[in-house]
Amino acid sequence: MKLKIGDKVLMKDSVGKGVVVKVSKGQVMVLDEYGFELPYRENQLILIEVEQSELSKFNDINNKMLRQKEQLVETSKRSTKKSKQEKYGVVMEVDLHIEKLVKSISGMNNADILNKQLDTAKHKVEFAIRNRIPKIVFIHGVGEGILKEELYRLFHRYSLRYEDASYQKYGLGATEVSF
Repeated sequence: MKLKIGDKVLMKDSVGKGVVVKVSKGQVMVLDEYGFELPYRENQLILIEVEQSELSKFNDINNKMLRQKEQLVETSKRSTKKSKQEKYGVVMEVDLHIEKLVKSISGMNNADILNKQLDTAKHKVEFAIRNRIPKIVFIHGVGEGILKEELYRLFHRYSLRYEDASYQKYGLGATEVSF
């Protein structure tokens, strides 16, 4: 990787990001988000090609463009015919593995990771309810079962029916929710 002045970077061994202000003989000076110029070796930095906020525009339930599209879809569904999801049995799949939800887990502890996964699950449940999606499969993995138990609490709050998803398709680490 060859860094140049103006590149946005993340620091591998610490939480933070900054902008490259000087590059010389294996050492890179980075102006961090707090206004400090700090020296790093090039192998301690990760080039940011696309900002996380730009990426999240495409999967954020609260995104303005997505909400407008939802409204258009909702008005077109007001007919008495069954929706395509009901007709063809479309199932929404949500992978809650943290590496699928964020670009980097640098600086996140276990509680932060769990909260991100649960927030994502809550948004997807609300999205499915609003859009009359009959089923969601949450892929949570096996692990120690903490995420699975927290998901069950969330489903109880919404009075949802749930069961283990198809073992043949998902293995042991998935739960199917019906609305």
